Amino acid sequence: MTSQPEQRSKVARRALLGTALGTAAAAALPTTAHAEEPSQGMPPAAADGTGRPWRLRDTMTTDGAWATFLRGQDLRWSRLPTRWYEGPFLGDGLLGSMIYQEPDAGRIRFTVQHGRVQDHRPEFGSGWGTCRLPVGHLTLDPVGTITAVDWRLSLWNAELTGTVTTTAGTLTLAALIHDEVLAVRARADGDERVVWTFHPEEAISPRRISEAPPAGYTANPPWTTRTAPDGTEQVLQPLTGGGRTATAYRSTGDDLLVSVGHSFPSDTAAEADSLRNLRRAKSYGSLRRRHTRWWHAFYRKSFVSFPDQRLQSFHWIQLYKVASASRAGGPVMATSGPWLEPTPWPAVWWNLNVQLEYWLIHGSNHLELDALATTLRQNQEQLIANVPAAYRADSSGVGRSSDMFANRGVGRPGTGAEVGDLTWALHNAWLSYRHSMDESLLRDTIHPVLRRAINYYLHFLTPGSDGRLHLPSTLSPEYPVVPPQDTNYDLALIRWGCRTLIESAELLGIDDELIPRWQQVLARLTPYPVDGNGFMIGADTPYAQSHRHYSHLLMVYPLYLVNWDQPESRELIRKSVEHWHALTGAHRGYSYTGAASMYAMTGDGDTAIGYLRKFFDPTTRYPCQANTHYTEAGPVIETPLSASQSLHDMFCQSWGGVIRVFPAVPTAWADVTLHDFRTQGAFLVSAVRKAGTTRFIRVKSLAGEPLTLRHGLTGTLTALLDDGTPARTRDLGDGTLAIDLPKGREVLVHSGPRPDLVIAPVAVSEPGPAWGLP
Repeated sequence: MTSQPEQRSKVARRALLGTALGTAAAAALPTTAHAEEPSQGMPPAAADGTGRPWRLRDTMTTDGAWATFLRGQDLRWSRLPTRWYEGPFLGDGLLGSMIYQEPDAGRIRFTVQHGRVQDHRPEFGSGWGTCRLPVGHLTLDPVGTITAVDWRLSLWNAELTGTVTTTAGTLTLAALIHDEVLAVRARADGDERVVWTFHPEEAISPRRISEAPPAGYTANPPWTTRTAPDGTEQVLQPLTGGGRTATAYRSTGDDLLVSVGHSFPSDTAAEADSLRNLRRAKSYGSLRRRHTRWWHAFYRKSFVSFPDQRLQSFHWIQLYKVASASRAGGPVMATSGPWLEPTPWPAVWWNLNVQLEYWLIHGSNHLELDALATTLRQNQEQLIANVPAAYRADSSGVGRSSDMFANRGVGRPGTGAEVGDLTWALHNAWLSYRHSMDESLLRDTIHPVLRRAINYYLHFLTPGSDGRLHLPSTLSPEYPVVPPQDTNYDLALIRWGCRTLIESAELLGIDDELIPRWQQVLARLTPYPVDGNGFMIGADTPYAQSHRHYSHLLMVYPLYLVNWDQPESRELIRKSVEHWHALTGAHRGYSYTGAASMYAMTGDGDTAIGYLRKFFDPTTRYPCQANTHYTEAGPVIETPLSASQSLHDMFCQSWGGVIRVFPAVPTAWADVTLHDFRTQGAFLVSAVRKAGTTRFIRVKSLAGEPLTLRHGLTGTLTALLDDGTPARTRDLGDGTLAIDLPKGREVLVHSGPRPDLVIAPVAVSEPGPAWGLP
């Protein structure tokens, strides 16, 4: 590859974005920006006060407003949870704890698990050799018999508080996790006493609940204990494959502090890390001050409110959950996040789970949580090593499941292997780029890794007698029949990958020698196999049995290669989604969240919410659980997180170069407020809907990208920049406006007289109980 000058004209860049993103809107913008000139395609707006600066009145600017609002979303417990998916949960993206009754005992368990703690024996696969490993748990052992609890998990403070009533008295608790320290404060009244016990757990794969260890597997050595000079207790767990886990804990007065360190290949660094974390924490109070500052700043980055209390609370709990489970630079989420429990899936799954885990960070304006993109950047050598040796010169891949370092080989097309998972994961990284417009992410991660992922496919694409390029047999994830060729899962990813590589090369000013090859693939790749029921699994393989994944529909969602803006595709989309859900039996929670997002794309909010509600219906085979977690044969964190993305898709979409505001709001939700919702192009969108009508939309540009807005407004439109001057616009029809919005500027769009520009919670019209066990 040879580098070209990176400076490109605004005209060329807009034309590129318009073509690559599937819309002519960007190219239709004027080539120069004159914000002071009258808007095109609309009458003068003097009656509305043109020339008068405007600003939003945000009622969510004080700690008091946020504390009050989020208190209404808190989880509550009036009875003791007996399972992990009923109880409170705490985390900081690394260390995690779930709180529930110790099985078959009158004690309260605080699990102590850590996202970096894993085995290091890849010869035994991701299920055993590089799996997440258990650490241990604390128990609070009351003197009396527990008769009641009154607990609240405060989202605003990310803290569990409450009481435990026993036949001997009362225990008052507070707990949080911050900077890899679990801190608990407990006081006893009456004849009760505070008694803590740490229970180390055997360092063996949680997968043992479903199968025996593989041949040749030897158990890890037993743990040992020691007391540090300052009185801190430590449990040391050496590992057969190298490395060590160290758990340190110390009681001082009412406070108990616990920290976990893990090191590999070093077998001593873990000890020092766990002790250093405790020294830094000092006490519950000092740790809490740092902790609440972080969380209070976190929530302020965006705001959404809608009138369904149960779902609104659920949405805010998912933001709390993803921030408890992930952080950029930390371990990419395994299927259980940092909360390890017995499970057949103690690893990272790349064929749907990891993708769904991270979608909601984009719209909610929390790209700081993107451990997936950093995992791909940091482990590029491993991704190369994952492909067969003959292809490592130019290819990369990852198998279905891996450890946090993406260590898992990928099979060859032609053998029925699952091949496309790395390319799909790169789509998540692309979304992070599009929502941030961070060119370093495109240059250092997406373009080089995607180039190698698509290269792996190119080795196996062969022309058929029809002159088209065909792919030999590969697996559509989770579907039990391997197509003889042309799996739709892979065809969609190849098309998306080639388009994205061409676009990224131009954005980066790279004259890539493979551009003609990518263009040739796009021109000659065989069409998606389709039959009378819609998209097939692959050539000669219809969708004929119930399928929980939507791998055969990836071109519809989330890639949007086949979408509702293409009138010729609408019937195919409709019958494909209907047929997918007509065959029941294998459907799981994400089958419903996926369908909800697909119907949101069509603009049908009522059908979308109907599918989403199936995930919350307790009569569904695998519903959302009491604390908003989800389980099948074990914990699977991605499904509730994807349900929040389904809500995002009802409120705001930004695919194809067009921002769509309130595209699929259910009829019953007459009032909705969005504030600083982040979209592709690095825009922050604020919008208010009242009585079923959009009142105003404000868009702020963080990167100066072309803005195309599908506003949903009727009547005479006004578009004003933040200084009150008319914005330069172009009416593209179909309720869509192209707006010239310079970087750092804001535009207000509304119809009729200027409305009240107030950002505030909406009134609840559909009450519901708190999550937890209220």
